[in-house]
Amino acid sequence: MNIGMLWFDNDAKADLTVKIRRASEYYQAKYGRKPNLCFVHPTMVNNPSQENGVEIRTTRSVLPNHFWLGVNPKAG
Repeated sequence: MNIGMLWFDNDAKADLTVKIRRASEYYQAKYGRKPNLCFVHPTMVNNPSQENGVEIRTTRSVLPNHFWLGVNPKAG
């Protein structure tokens, strides 16, 4: 993923799944395409996995409570 949307969500009452869903819905409404990749800070997730078709990966270059969403062209 070379281009993506950075999303901030520090809602303490929402879990990671809800936050990624919110970001994904906004991305889809704005860009007309569902994202399939989301980078988060390693402290936000124990086991990177997949949530509603969005692969979750960790990177230290994304700050906590931030979500970098986009489309991985290699992910079919």
